[in-house]
Amino acid sequence: MQGGSSGSLESAKPSDQQPNGGGWTKATPAYVQSSGLYQHREHRAGEQDGVDVSRSGPQAGGADQTRIQAPQQPARGTGTTDPPFIGDEYMSEEIPPQTTCPDGVRTRVANTEFSGNFLKNVPVLQWARHATLQQYGRLSRYTGTYGWGGVDYNTLVDALSVLNSSASWQMLDDWKDRSNNSECIRCAVVGNGGILKDSKRGAEIDSHHYVFRTNGAVIKGFEKDVGSRTTHYTFSTNTLMNSIRAYAGVGFKAPPVSKETRYIFLPDHDRDYLLMKAAATHTLVERGPERNRDPSLYFGKDVSAEKVKMYHPDFVRYLRNRFLRSATLKTKYKDIYRPSTGAVMLLVALHTCDKVSAYGFMTPDYMKYSDHYYDNNYHPVGFYINHDLRMEMALWQRLHQAGLIQLYMHQ
Repeated sequence: MQGGSSGSLESAKPSDQQPNGGGWTKATPAYVQSSGLYQHREHRAGEQDGVDVSRSGPQAGGADQTRIQAPQQPARGTGTTDPPFIGDEYMSEEIPPQTTCPDGVRTRVANTEFSGNFLKNVPVLQWARHATLQQYGRLSRYTGTYGWGGVDYNTLVDALSVLNSSASWQMLDDWKDRSNNSECIRCAVVGNGGILKDSKRGAEIDSHHYVFRTNGAVIKGFEKDVGSRTTHYTFSTNTLMNSIRAYAGVGFKAPPVSKETRYIFLPDHDRDYLLMKAAATHTLVERGPERNRDPSLYFGKDVSAEKVKMYHPDFVRYLRNRFLRSATLKTKYKDIYRPSTGAVMLLVALHTCDKVSAYGFMTPDYMKYSDHYYDNNYHPVGFYINHDLRMEMALWQRLHQAGLIQLYMHQ
């Protein structure tokens, strides 16, 4: 399901062709309201990207406090009563699937309760081709991780110009080199939850074609439980810096670095675009909180434009609207709500891989486990207003029951 072609039930031969299209996918979100996705209201910090409103206020957690006024465009009609910030319409690109897996997610989803959730061809990644004035006018209506509001147009164009190869729009860009004639792409998505402690799932995790990790992914000393490989590391600049500060004491000094590791930015600020460009061009960060920092300190000396990618804001907004439309969106905290970084990572894998196994994600018995598998002492899970992790937990259970993911539950 490369490139967001998650609604397609047709198989196609792998292709290196560039994505076609650029039209619109409109949505009717009534099914979301009838699917029980509104029921959970508590929130938690997901790997140092939480906002405790009682301490920090709604501007905390890396939110841009001096937003640039974005050009106002008339909202396109969606035929719904959704408020404009929902924006349940998306760019559409045709990217053929990379495999003909006979029993992967693409095939299974049609017979599940999630068949209506999946939209075909919403681009997972943004790249140079997307940075047009037309797209800027549309996406600058949405702030944070859902659009380009608050990001200067010239900064955006300059940054995305370095993402100009096939690796920029293909999440699994090296599949042909590692497929070994496999019919299906198998992915392990590894969260940092305490349920992984003493799980002894490391070898199983590493046996997948791809291994996704996020934020404070401490590996050294925990290989037997969490594995050692990382092919895709998801983060925002804010969550990365917070993780380095919070988890240095348990060994997290920087993201995993290896020849196969790709770094996937979840942009919610212009600092993400600035760090990404610096990493891709082997230069120092031009300005902002990371000014004059050397990205190789985080991503290694071999980082390149082919090894960095950025999630498309349409795709993140689609995930929120279609899978994790929290009741928080009806409150005064709607502007800071988003799916946790781990949730985005898992749902992205669901849209790009054929078989998805999830480890270290929150389960109904979460109180039995410490917050992280690397905690020295038991730390209970905390709930924060900018994420809805109880809702995410319920979604993982339903995806598992539908046979769309295999969720590790310590049983």
